[in-house]
Amino acid sequence: MFSCGSANGEALWLKFQLGTTHLSSAELLWLGSEGGSGSGKMTVPIFRASVPKSHPLLIHSLSSALPLTDEASKKKRLLSCCASSELNPVRPELTFCVGTHLIPHPNKVEKGGEDAFFVSSYNGGIIAVADGVLGWAEQDVDPSLFPKELMANVSCLVGDEEVNNNPQILIGKAHAATFLQVLLRRIVAMLERNGISKIANVGDCGLKVIREGKINFSTSPQEHYFDCPYQLSSEAVSQTYLDAMVSSIELMEGDTIVTGSDGLFDNVLTMKLFQHWPDTEMLPRLALANLASNHSLDSNFDSPYSMEARSRGFEAPLWKKILGMKLTGGKPDDITVIVGQVVSL
Repeated sequence: MFSCGSANGEALWLKFQLGTTHLSSAELLWLGSEGGSGSGKMTVPIFRASVPKSHPLLIHSLSSALPLTDEASKKKRLLSCCASSELNPVRPELTFCVGTHLIPHPNKVEKGGEDAFFVSSYNGGIIAVADGVLGWAEQDVDPSLFPKELMANVSCLVGDEEVNNNPQILIGKAHAATFLQVLLRRIVAMLERNGISKIANVGDCGLKVIREGKINFSTSPQEHYFDCPYQLSSEAVSQTYLDAMVSSIELMEGDTIVTGSDGLFDNVLTMKLFQHWPDTEMLPRLALANLASNHSLDSNFDSPYSMEARSRGFEAPLWKKILGMKLTGGKPDDITVIVGQVVSL
């Protein structure tokens, strides 16, 4: 049984041993808390995960191919390396600082909510978020079990040769190794050491890249119709890893990555994601999570969720219509926020 958290909702920094895989101090697997009371908020200290930029392949091959047998060879190697460096200048090493915060649905505080996430510094870095599907609770199936097991599988498979830094394959292999077959949505982003981030998404978890105060990249939710997102499962009527939306982007120093479950993006307006927060390590993720939580319980807030509902033809309750009011309100849900900043090492 995996556990992270305490009775008063304060986070514990733990290392999980999963089979033969040990998570390093720069890796975190959040699988929810077992029991407990209090705020139910889970936060993780910011950590710096080293993401070195790789040297040009030409330099590496020349260096390894030329033996140090005599002065001529040494000079030849030096000239070759200098020439290739001019054509392909070596980029400085980068690192990204990652912080997380999770606030369970008010009715799910005791079990820590139904979201799960995994953060690792493996290779260039990995961020994964999984969200259980509420409908299964009506059939006496705990929706949190599947994302927990899936994230545990992800932590064991990140270095698998068949995965080969492909988030879509990682989703498929982690799902195939999962014993439980409850529906969920998930997103996985893998950053390679050359600065290229590959993203695979099934459902309505999301990721946005903020660059110079603007949204530079954003995943799009996958759904059959309003409030019915794609769901990963072994059931024939559901989606598989092959249905994942796959993207590839190049990250730059100064970029901010905001990743989260739909509880974040349904309740926070896009402009708030890159609003100028005071320059502290903890505030952006805490502020976003708390903002989403407050909005989710505010029946008068015009949330992205209510805006989308109106655009799909949904109307306010009769009493609101009589008073000339429109359909508004947030969407109570588990809220997972992961904020990463790309900086120089």
